[in-house]
Amino acid sequence: MLVTDGEGLPIGLLVESAQKSEVRLAEPTLATVRVGRRCRPGRVTADRGYDSRAFRRALGRRGIRSCIPQRKRPKGWRPRRGRRPAFDAAQYRERYKVERAFSWLLSYRRVVVRWERHVGVYRGFVLFALALICLNRLLQ
Repeated sequence: MLVTDGEGLPIGLLVESAQKSEVRLAEPTLATVRVGRRCRPGRVTADRGYDSRAFRRALGRRGIRSCIPQRKRPKGWRPRRGRRPAFDAAQYRERYKVERAFSWLLSYRRVVVRWERHVGVYRGFVLFALALICLNRLLQ
């Protein structure tokens, strides 16, 4: 999983096995981001796979607003308590920057197809690819 800043540059990374759901890996991935107190993120924009009451509460405890659309629910579904979480479509449109960072990362063939059995070796290749991406952005 990858966390990017407002311009799409990677600032946090977590590499795990493929068996865990994304919403369970979201909090440990955010914990990999090391920024100063004054530079703390103001909001997190994510797709519908991260729609979880527990994740929204965890973000709220850290003082981070969330911009996550709700999953499609079955007809007649009602929330247990409270009101629906706020969703700002204009902020969600900025999510393309994260997708752009993923496309930069997937331009490296060794990262696309995971040949390595050990997570540490694969993480090393991903970190090397991210370093090349950041270097390329700095030189532009």
